[in-house]
Amino acid sequence: MTGPGAESGPGPQVGPWPETGARPLQEGIGPVQPGLGALTSGTGVAADAGGLEQHFEETIARDRRIEPRDWMPDAYRKTMIRQIAQHAHSEIIGMQPEGNWVTRAPSLRRKAILLAKVQDEAGHGLYLYSAVETLGADRADLTDRLITGRQKYSSIFNYPTLTFADVGVIGWLVDGAAICNQVPLCRSSYGPYARAMIRICKEESFHQRQGYELLMTMMRGTSAQREMVQDATNRWWWPSLMMFGPPDGQSPNTEQSMRWRIKRHTNDDLRQRFVDMTVPQAEALGVTLPDPELRWNAERDHYDFGEIDWSEFKRVIGGNGPCNAQRIAARRAAHEGGAWVREAAAAHAAKVAARAEAAA
Repeated sequence: MTGPGAESGPGPQVGPWPETGARPLQEGIGPVQPGLGALTSGTGVAADAGGLEQHFEETIARDRRIEPRDWMPDAYRKTMIRQIAQHAHSEIIGMQPEGNWVTRAPSLRRKAILLAKVQDEAGHGLYLYSAVETLGADRADLTDRLITGRQKYSSIFNYPTLTFADVGVIGWLVDGAAICNQVPLCRSSYGPYARAMIRICKEESFHQRQGYELLMTMMRGTSAQREMVQDATNRWWWPSLMMFGPPDGQSPNTEQSMRWRIKRHTNDDLRQRFVDMTVPQAEALGVTLPDPELRWNAERDHYDFGEIDWSEFKRVIGGNGPCNAQRIAARRAAHEGGAWVREAAAAHAAKVAARAEAAA
């Protein structure tokens, strides 16, 4: 993970975590720092829970980063674990829809591009799992929560990729929505997450350009290819708008996440930015976005768009989308199939450690 980030200022810090006395945040999540203890402020005066809370709030108010060794409220830690874990799961599950077309890409060039993109998504997942581990979470536990349905991932990946045009539309719309959503996260209040997002956003921007270039090529092709692009656009437009989450009035996490500066914009604000950005791109591409209510509103200086089918969003989030079961089954099979690799790596690491100890 690379990228600049403001360090939190002097004040109460915790770390490394003590070997004893730590208490679990929740089952399977790992140790967190005690709320009280032999913690000192920058002036050497013993800090109580209220002082720690005040320092945390002041760090947020100054728009500075919270780092892993800093004290943080349990609720903030839980929120960050939930958000980063869900993001990591989404990157890993997100390899499947486009990976479905690696063996059927129409040319060696397109296959190489698609392989590189899928590999990037795997890397994004690893960055994010590393970031969430700094909060005391255990990667194996998070994977278990994913494959047993106890943690979620982005609903967009529960839709099928029916033609190769879907690969381009995912790059254009899905990665485009991800960029709108994730660029502000480069300024998230939690340092490791913000720094991971810098590299991820750079690569996602490249993915979007790749997808758009593929669609431009297809739109210059046969009428059948142009129809494929329009059909894929029709199928992915509304799910892409759902990627930003429920309306602000129905979002249970937005208000607190904004107050902690985990996120910088509301769901509806980000969704509007995406629509405003995408409409001119669709016109240049020569496709029609499937919304009869989509039109420019000069008074608002934004595009108006139709009502999203939130019942579909809830159905897919609830596990009843077109590919929910398929995606989790594939992830579970990969995890179980790779158990011998993890066991072999752990055994090798133990041998290396034993030899080093004996040599010392």
